[in-house]
Amino acid sequence: MKIIGLLLVPLASMVVLWGVITVVTAGESLELRQYTTLWTNLRHPAYKLGTELQRERLASVKLLRAGRAADRSALTQQRARSDKARQQFRMLSGRSRDTSEAIRKQVDAVYTELDGLDAIRGEIDTGLADRLRAVEAYNAIMDSLFGLHRRVGFIKEIPIYEQARVVIDLGYAKELLTREQALALGPTTLAERRVFTQIVGNRRFLLDHALGELDPALREAQVSIITSPDYQRMRLMEDQIIAGGSPLGWLDTTEGLAKSFQDAQLKASMALSARSEPVADSVLTRALLLAGTALLLIVVSIAFSLRMGNRLSRELGTLREAALEVARERLPEVVAKLRRGEAVEVPELSVTSTTVEIDDVGQAFSTVQQTAVEAAVGQAQLRDGVGHVFRNLARRSQALLHRQRIQLEGMQHRATDPEALDDLFRLDHLTTRMRRHAEGLIILSGATPGRGWSKPVPLLDVVRGATAEVEEYPRVVVEPMPAQRLAGPVVGDVIHLIAELIENATVYSPPHTSVVVRGEVAARGFAVHVEDRGVGLTPEELADLNERLASPPEFDLADSERLGLFVVSRLAARHDIRVTLRGSPYGGTTAIVLIPAEHVTDPPDEPEEPIRQPARPMRVVQGD
Repeated sequence: MKIIGLLLVPLASMVVLWGVITVVTAGESLELRQYTTLWTNLRHPAYKLGTELQRERLASVKLLRAGRAADRSALTQQRARSDKARQQFRMLSGRSRDTSEAIRKQVDAVYTELDGLDAIRGEIDTGLADRLRAVEAYNAIMDSLFGLHRRVGFIKEIPIYEQARVVIDLGYAKELLTREQALALGPTTLAERRVFTQIVGNRRFLLDHALGELDPALREAQVSIITSPDYQRMRLMEDQIIAGGSPLGWLDTTEGLAKSFQDAQLKASMALSARSEPVADSVLTRALLLAGTALLLIVVSIAFSLRMGNRLSRELGTLREAALEVARERLPEVVAKLRRGEAVEVPELSVTSTTVEIDDVGQAFSTVQQTAVEAAVGQAQLRDGVGHVFRNLARRSQALLHRQRIQLEGMQHRATDPEALDDLFRLDHLTTRMRRHAEGLIILSGATPGRGWSKPVPLLDVVRGATAEVEEYPRVVVEPMPAQRLAGPVVGDVIHLIAELIENATVYSPPHTSVVVRGEVAARGFAVHVEDRGVGLTPEELADLNERLASPPEFDLADSERLGLFVVSRLAARHDIRVTLRGSPYGGTTAIVLIPAEHVTDPPDEPEEPIRQPARPMRVVQGD
C-alpha cells in the first residue's frame, strides 16, 4: 500500500484540486441561484416594509403639524398596514436568516430597530417627540433596512453585483426623497432646513452618480423620471424650501415622484434577479464540463499507476504476510513453548520473489526470526536460573528461620527476666518478617511457600497474623470484624498478601499516624480494607498500580523497589483475589482486598475453644 500510495500522491493532489475547482465553481452557481431566494425572502419584503414605514413617517409628521382627528385616523390605519408588513417581513426573513453569519447579523439589526417602533409611536401620540425627532427615529429603521439590502445584494458575480449596488443606491435616493417630503411638509424651522439641505445634497449626488453606472437597459426608466416636468418642478421647490419658503403643491409633487422611483426600482431589482439564473446555469455547465474532463484524466492516470505497481505490490504483500506470521504466530508460539519448558523447532522463512531487494528482505527476516528464538531461549533459561536461585536461597533461609523460631520459642518459655523476654519477642518478630521476605522470593520464583493450614481460620486471626509480620505493628489498628473464616489452603498466602499491604501503608505514612484494618462481608466474598493516612497517590499512579495488580507483569530484576507489588499481584492472581487501590478520605491510600466467596465460610453454629492470642502486644478497637 505504501508503494501504491507513493504512486497515488500526485494523483491524490489532482483529485483534491479537482474537488476544490468543482466545489468553488458549483458554489458560485448555487450562490447565484440563491440570489433569487434571498430576493423573495429578504429584499422584497424589506422593500414593502420600507414603503409602509415611509408612509407612516409622513402620516406622523402630518399629525404632529396639524393634530386633526382626520390625521390621527389616517395614521392609525397606516400603522396597521405597517404592522402587517412588519409581520410579513419577520415571517419571510426567518426562512433565509441563517444563510450566512453576515446576513444573520444584519437581519438581527433590523429586528432590533423594529422593536423600537412602538416606543417611537408612543412618543408621537403623547407629544413628546417633535417633527425632527420623529423623522430621525424612522430614518434609523430605514437605514437598517437598506443595510440589509446592501448585504443581501453582495454576490461574487461582479457585473450583477455592480448593477445591484447601483439599484440599491437609487432606492436609497428615493428614501432620501421621502425624508425631504416629511421634513418640508408646511413651514420649516431653521434646524429642519439645515437637515433638509443635507438630505437634498446627498440625494442629488447619489442619483447623479448612480445613473452614470447603471446599464442602459435599466437607466431608461430612471432618466425618464428625472427629465420629467414634475422632477424639475420639485428641484425648484427644494431651492425655495432651503431659502425658507413653503411652496404650494409640495406634497402632491413629491408623492408622484416617489411612486415613480419606487416602481422603477422594483422593476430593476426584479430584472437583476432574473439575470442571475442564466448566469448560474452557464457557470454550472462550465463546472460540470471541467469536472468531467478532469475526472476522466484522473481515472486514466490511476488505472495506469495501479497497473505499474501491481506486481511490486503483490510481492510486498507476500513479504508482509510472512513477516506478520512470524510476529503474530511463530514467535509467540515459541515463547509460549519455552515458558512451558517444551522444545522448539522453527521452520525457515521462505519468500519467493523476482525482485532482488524483496528477496534479500525475506532472508533478513529469516535471520531475525532465528536470532529472536535464540534470544528467547536464552532469556527463558536465564529466568529459570534466577528462579532456581531465588527458590534455593529462600528454602535455605526458610529452614534456618524455622529452626531459629523454634529456639526462640524455647528461650521465651525459659526466660524469667522481663527485659530479656521483651528482647526475645523482638527477635521473634524480626524472624517472622525475615520468613515473609523469604516466602516472597519463593513466590517470585513461581513456587508455593510451604506454610499452610488444614482447617479454616477466622479472618480476624488472619488479619492479626498479617499484622504480626509487620515491623511497625504497634501502629496498626485492627477493628472488630465478622466471624467468617478463611479456607486453610489459602491462609498462608492471604496472610502474606495483607502483611505486604500493611507494611506498605506503614512505610508510606507519617510515624505518628495509625493504619486501620477492617473487614466486612461483601456480596461476592469478604473485603479487607487497609487504610493509611499518608500523602496519598496521584490518579495516574493509582491507575498504574491497579493495572499492575489486575494483570501481574513479568518480574523485572531491575525493578526491585516494587518487590512487594509483584508479590501481592502474584498471590492475588493465584487465588482469584482482587486487590484495588483508591484514595482515602484522610488523604492517604486505601487498599481493598476482595477474597472470593469460595474461600470464605460462615462461622460454626457451636462456639469453639478460644484461640490463644499472640504473645506480642496488639491494639484492637472495640465496637459499639
